[in-house]
Amino acid sequence: MNEKISQAGAILGLKEGVVQALQQCEREVVVSIPLRRGDDVEVLTGYRVQHSSARGPRKGGIRFHQDVDLDEVRALASLMTWKTALIDVPFGGAKGGVTVDASTLTDLEREEIIRRWTRSIHHVLGHQRDIPAPDMGTDARTMAWLMDEFHRLEGFQPACVTGKPVELFGAPGREEATGRGVAMIAAATLEENREKVKGARVVIQGFGNVGRFTALVCQQLGFKVIAIADVSGGIIHPDGINVEEIMKYKTIRDVPSYDKTNSAEVLEQRCEVLIPAALGGVITSSNVDKIHAQYIIEGANQPTTADADWVLRDRGSIIVPDILANSGGVMGSYFEWTQNIQQYSWPIEKFRSELDSRMAKAFADVYRESKLHLVDLRTAAFVLAVKRVAGAFALRGILV
Repeated sequence: MNEKISQAGAILGLKEGVVQALQQCEREVVVSIPLRRGDDVEVLTGYRVQHSSARGPRKGGIRFHQDVDLDEVRALASLMTWKTALIDVPFGGAKGGVTVDASTLTDLEREEIIRRWTRSIHHVLGHQRDIPAPDMGTDARTMAWLMDEFHRLEGFQPACVTGKPVELFGAPGREEATGRGVAMIAAATLEENREKVKGARVVIQGFGNVGRFTALVCQQLGFKVIAIADVSGGIIHPDGINVEEIMKYKTIRDVPSYDKTNSAEVLEQRCEVLIPAALGGVITSSNVDKIHAQYIIEGANQPTTADADWVLRDRGSIIVPDILANSGGVMGSYFEWTQNIQQYSWPIEKFRSELDSRMAKAFADVYRESKLHLVDLRTAAFVLAVKRVAGAFALRGILV
């Protein structure tokens, strides 16, 4: 991450001290969370890292995972700063986490953890300070518990957290926002390169929240979804998969009537657009020679390794980076936050139209930056984001 910031700083001609300031986190909080488990107590470690507030209150998810540590949370908090700047919403970056295997938790334990985490750091949270959201191992219900605990301590502020249930101040459209954004970016990429969206073959690895809605919206836009996979397996159909029909199944393995394959082989299908929307590090130097897509839209976080990225670009493939492609979720969180502050709920049609237009603008901004500096889209995305954050620092008098 810091390497990309340094590269962007060099392209923009920023002073070394300015680059170092942009790379540092403003605040790091580490807390202990005693959890009653059976007849004993297990002490968990919780984190909240606030990277930047130069462009607004910090924004970022909270994850429950056994591999969470301070270095990971730092990196993700930094990424949120650049992502929010890139799509031009008035947020900075933050991230939180608790080191715990979420799959082993009961609902009562999950609730106890998020309430204790909130009580420990509520003084640095709030709708004008730092706004959490769901991430790996947490969900809308977890955010409802967080909001309830925050209200007990600070009073009624539904904008203190996003990703809440629709019935409890959430926003209709937020659940689908990340996947919808990925699909809209895919369409914008083809259109920018004078390719037809209608009939273009698309392959999607991932059938969770992001993959499901990406596939559905791609089909609605006229793409031909020829292959989909999740951890359980994959399906292929050259004439196109009926996405609406398979949405009712929990896993791809449960879907009948299509040719079966595995998740890794789905990536190797010949198509115009490949969308890795599951795990990171799935396109590597070991399988890059089997990738046959002209356009790769990164729905997952860091699905392409640095070596594979170089090989793909060298042979002419266009890669839309995750920092742009999967930023629809952050845009959706911004819409939810805005509605909560106004205490006015948008109809879902407005949510979708605003999301579509803002994602199209974000793509156009990055593409223009790539032309200006003669760089790939990933580099262009970081250049634009760093330029906006550095500009905010300078205008506020922090960097002179």
